[in-house]
Amino acid sequence: MTTNHGPKAPLHGATAASPQAAPGKLPQSLVFFLAAGAGLSVATLYYSQPLLGVLGGDIGASGHMVGWVPTMTQIGYALGILLLAPLGDRYDRRSIILTKAAVLILALFFAALAPSIWFLLAASLMIGLSATLAQDIVPSAAHLAPDSQRGNVVGTVMTGLLLGIVLSRVASGVVAAHFGWRVVFFGAAASIALVGVQAWRTLPRFTPAIHHSYGELLGSLAQLWRRHGELRRATLSQGLLSIGFSAFWSTLAVMLYAAPFHLGSEVAGAFGLAGAAGALAAPIAGRISDRKGPGRVTRLGAGLVALSFSALFLMPFVSPQAQLWLLAASAIGFDLGVQATLIAHQAIIYGIDHSARSRLNAIMFVGMFIGMATGSALGSVLQAQWGWMAVSALATLTALGALAVRLWPAQAGMTGARQVAG
Repeated sequence: MTTNHGPKAPLHGATAASPQAAPGKLPQSLVFFLAAGAGLSVATLYYSQPLLGVLGGDIGASGHMVGWVPTMTQIGYALGILLLAPLGDRYDRRSIILTKAAVLILALFFAALAPSIWFLLAASLMIGLSATLAQDIVPSAAHLAPDSQRGNVVGTVMTGLLLGIVLSRVASGVVAAHFGWRVVFFGAAASIALVGVQAWRTLPRFTPAIHHSYGELLGSLAQLWRRHGELRRATLSQGLLSIGFSAFWSTLAVMLYAAPFHLGSEVAGAFGLAGAAGALAAPIAGRISDRKGPGRVTRLGAGLVALSFSALFLMPFVSPQAQLWLLAASAIGFDLGVQATLIAHQAIIYGIDHSARSRLNAIMFVGMFIGMATGSALGSVLQAQWGWMAVSALATLTALGALAVRLWPAQAGMTGARQVAG
């Protein structure tokens, strides 16, 4: 098999060939760019959610069909992680990031210009596939950072990614309310263009760590899945949490648009501010994982999610104004639980095999976004057929399922991070 190391570009006297190749402290400006780039990239997956209550009428689509917009985005992201993320172990990540940024810009333009729901669904699939550049930025940060700074750098970049998830809904709702939903996608394309330009200017070339063929890369994913029970537990638990998480956010705008609220996209997007608490608390969850063990954090996080979703069953018994406060409180609780559990699950799987962290991460995120796609699809059906309480029931049951997975004792012969998981 041939090897192609590619050119090496120095970064403050170091190459990106290995984690040990960056002896100096990583500049804060670069860390900030990586965090912002991850956040802006992953945000493109969620801009559509506050728009679902208004864009259907504009393009002549039913509420059921509009519900497929976030579903197609999540399906695209899951496929992109499965089929494209492993390439980061084999090829120069800088080139991959630049290529995906270009494709993502085109996909966002197609969404902005969509004349019909079918065109928008195709564009949403493309957005999901190319938005996986966020999953190339995070391991890039890990490779560029020196040993003494790596945990802090990766934590900062992950905080940027999580903030991109929750604040995207706020930005989308406000922009759509004042300028229309199409401007949201045009603005998103402009933001990714800035990310691409800055990546071209500041990122060095990355020397591949392995030289497997594409088939061997994909085959190793199945081997890792079969070999490590803790990977399967983490993926299943996070995937179940993602079902309720996505069902809530994918149907919230439609629910608020109807009686008794009759609220627009701006208010629906503003609920994303509640989720920002979860993103900002992610570093705290990481520190608790270090002290108490990530397994304990997964159980506490899943329990908090179940409790937060179950509180929504009180909505029929309180006034509309109190219902809005209850929605906000629930969003704070379950976002905090979901994000804390995600950080803890990453700590668990990163302890399984240091040489396969990118692929282990890719497997778990595939499960996570399959869960999100499932939640978007089921949420829209349940909302249309049986109303908001059915969505709340789905979210509560899946959270309880995730908690059960984490409470179920690990098998005695389980390999990997069993001791690390706690």
